[in-house]
Amino acid sequence: MELVSYLWQYLVEAFGLSIAYVFAAIFIFLVLRNFNSWKITTALVAIFIGVSIAFYVPNGIPNAFQYPFGLKTFGPAAGPVLPFQNIVSFFKHFNEFERVASIARDPNDTKPQHAVSEDGVVEIDVVAKEVVAEMADGVTVNYWTFGGTVPGPFMRVKEGDTVRLTLYNDPSSLHHHSIDLHAVTGPGGGAAATMVAPGESKTITFKALNAGLFIYHCAYPNVANHMAHGMYGLVLVEPEGGLSPVDKEFYITQGEFYTSGALGRQGLQLFDPQAMLDGKPQYVVFNGKVGALSNNMTANVGDTVRMFVGNGGVNLISSFHVIGEIFDRVYREGDLVTSPAESVQTTLVPAWGATMVEFTVDYPGNYVLVDHALSRLDRGAWGVLHVDGAADPTIFDGNIETSHGH
Repeated sequence: MELVSYLWQYLVEAFGLSIAYVFAAIFIFLVLRNFNSWKITTALVAIFIGVSIAFYVPNGIPNAFQYPFGLKTFGPAAGPVLPFQNIVSFFKHFNEFERVASIARDPNDTKPQHAVSEDGVVEIDVVAKEVVAEMADGVTVNYWTFGGTVPGPFMRVKEGDTVRLTLYNDPSSLHHHSIDLHAVTGPGGGAAATMVAPGESKTITFKALNAGLFIYHCAYPNVANHMAHGMYGLVLVEPEGGLSPVDKEFYITQGEFYTSGALGRQGLQLFDPQAMLDGKPQYVVFNGKVGALSNNMTANVGDTVRMFVGNGGVNLISSFHVIGEIFDRVYREGDLVTSPAESVQTTLVPAWGATMVEFTVDYPGNYVLVDHALSRLDRGAWGVLHVDGAADPTIFDGNIETSHGH
């Protein structure tokens, strides 16, 4: 029954389309028989059927089940459309997927949590898992994840560390997965050695040669398809001597989701490969879902704040901005080696890239995080940093009304 409720709108559409088609065919037949010529009638009926197939096959029900026949792509690997067998398997095993109460990764989760072996190697274990969760109230998506959330776990190591990473693909997954860490020097960033089938695990060892803030993502073909389902995160390689201390750190990653249903449509929303190829996402969000950063980021007046900001793509560049603040320092594109830019209003975060920003909060209130390509605000790309403390009228003085805009 749960699956039926998720797919109810698709079923209603299919039923309505069938009824409309049947009655249209009957109506046209009744009109055409007045020609008193079976040849003309047969020819016109054939034209009607041909036009109907040409329209409904690429634009109707097959799109709803993400199988646009004839979709042609020119990448070096398989295209983004999933084989029909995968779709059948998804519905067959639908009740076996874990239902995650909230897909969003806690933005406060930035501390290193990795074990260190006796030989000094940093041990990192990551689980690839496909789950079902809400993108927004009543809007459900099949996410592919690292660690059951979007983004995946925040990996934090030091320059020069030797890291032993094990990727395990949960048996409930329907697809192969891998992991490409942009911090890794080696074939595929590790992806070439971590292609794992459901129930399988593989281990790589690498040396963190370069300090910086790097994206990681699944790189099993079709790579864009896997990332558009939520398979990405950040890995921080701290430079020698570490980062300067701050009062608050936050982990934020923007991502795009391409659904077959329109923005806000209720029920289970299936992946739309054509929309991904066209670069037209229905949802653009921080940390995996709408409202993921609405009430879990706090600071006090006088606090120094550091934000690790990633962009899981797959297509858009993020224009990251905090309304009402100016970034004291911006480590562009995750560069922690050269001197940062200073006094920056908005910074670009490239697709599959990252940046680190730092600032001091000087006045209480709600500070809204946005991608300043502001139509994306309406697609879900926003969050709120709530700041408590005493107001200093020499910094700002005015009658504050409830609003999130400029």
